Parts: sequence; structure tokens; C-alpha cells
Amino acid sequence: MKCIIVDDEPLAHQVLEHYIGQTPGLSVASKFRNAMEAFEYLNKNHVDLLFLDIEMPLVNGIQFLKALPKPPKTIFTTAYKQYAYEGFELDAVDYLLKPFAYDRFVKAVDKVRSGNMPIPESSAGNLLIKDKQGTLVLKQQHIIYIEGCRDYVKIFTAEKPYIIYHTLRGLLEKLDAGIFIQSHRSYIVNKNFINRIYNNDTLVLSNQTFIPIGQLYKKELIAAIGG
Repeated sequence: MKCIIVDDEPLAHQVLEHYIGQTPGLSVASKFRNAMEAFEYLNKNHVDLLFLDIEMPLVNGIQFLKALPKPPKTIFTTAYKQYAYEGFELDAVDYLLKPFAYDRFVKAVDKVRSGNMPIPESSAGNLLIKDKQGTLVLKQQHIIYIEGCRDYVKIFTAEKPYIIYHTLRGLLEKLDAGIFIQSHRSYIVNKNFINRIYNNDTLVLSNQTFIPIGQLYKKELIAAIGG
């Protein structure tokens, strides 16, 4: 696998080059002290694996990865554990906290080699979502409604809400069409939790939440909940 290193610390370059050199199947294609140079390189060259620092001058690693149109598999290497959740949200393969030992480095690389296949987000009536602790399995019938906000959605259950990085449209495609219906451009509701339609423009759910009905969705919504 061709790797590049993006880190502003010379010592970090030395450590990663040493670890990569010790690991069969890995090679250093290039290395950079700032994200801008790495961005230009990635626009012209294919890379299998990116070792990326976060705290760097000019553009930090989080901003850099977000800006890449087709980012390679990425392992964050940083001294700051507070960025772990952001790295997780960007689908990083792993998050190495400096200083890290060689065996921990190998464990991260093995995740890439195993394919690091994306976890399917719907399976057998469940919705699988990533959170800080790993992967959470939600039973779709326990979801009351979902609210979208740009690239994030809030999934509301009787227990608690969950916030995940996803589009509302993309999530709708993974939900059971027999249970869920979109009522508004920003809302998906579980039909089993609908109690009434109020003033012909609002849904009242069983938990007393009021959900707007968009004009574009009204006809299909009324038909879906029984005409």
C-alpha cells in the first residue's frame, strides 16, 4: 500500500517512516509538513493510506480531510485525544494517540488491510449507526421520528435522541418503507406513532411531539396512514 505522511513534526515523520519500513506491504510514497502541499499531491496521485496529524499550521487535519473530494483511507496520528469524535465522524480507519507503539500502529494498519468495510446501515429491521462507543443497533420500530439538519440527523426514540452524520434522504432509503414516511423536507415519522392530524398541516405523535406537514408530502402522507 502506498502511504503518505502529513504532519508538521519532524519526529513524527521519523517514527512513521520507521514503522512503515518495518511493515511488509507498506511504502512511503511521499511526506509533507503541511496540508496544502499534500492537497496538491493528492489531486494528482493515487494513495492507499494517509497518516494525518490534526494540529498543524494554516489548515488542520480535520479541515484538510473534509476538503478532499475522494479521501484515501485515513489514520489520524495526533497528541490531542479531544479530536477523536470528529475523526470518527469523518470515517477515519483509526485514531492513534501520540506517542504510540509499533504494535498499536500494526493494529491500525490491519484494519485497513481487512478492508475496513463500511457497516451496513440497515439490516433485518435494525438501523446500525456509529456513536462514540462503536456501533449502535437501533430497532427501527422503536424510532419515533427523525429530524434532518443539513448533513446531520437527529433520531428520536423513547429512550433518548441520537445525532449522526447523515443526510435525511440517504437515511430514508435505509428505513422500512412500510413503517416510515416523510412528512416534511426536514422530518421522517414512524407511522405507528402518529395519533392525529391537526389543522391539516401538523402531525401529533404519541409522545405529544408536533411535526409539520409539508405541502409536497401531504397527499402521499395521508394515503400512507390510511386515506
